Amino acid sequence: MEWIGRVIYAGLAQGETLVSQAGISFFGGVDPETGVVVERGHELEGQCVVGRVLVFPTGKGSTVGSYTLYRLKHSGMAPAAILNAECEPITAVGCIIAEIPCLDRLPLEQFRTGQRVQVDGRRGVVRLLE
Repeated sequence: MEWIGRVIYAGLAQGETLVSQAGISFFGGVDPETGVVVERGHELEGQCVVGRVLVFPTGKGSTVGSYTLYRLKHSGMAPAAILNAECEPITAVGCIIAEIPCLDRLPLEQFRTGQRVQVDGRRGVVRLLE
């Protein structure tokens, strides 16, 4: 199975998906030292984003979230890639400055946590590997 999305930041990645139906705030919602979702009550609370293909509808929160993505990347705690329904500016800028492959305009309801996927941000393609 394959999906085509809009390229926010080109790059190649593969990994296991971590899917949320709720938006994610990187500033205050994800610990930049560990990559663990710390937002109280979030469906991914306690889950680690490190090396995962993080799938969520859209970002939320402070513009400092862009820098948090950059910190995650440079401490080795970033997601391998980010897939959104609609990538807003905070997540987009974070992915660009941190060089994290990012696509949006994807049918998120077709993704499940634990799928192995390949993200080809050059072509805007997500491919299911299993």
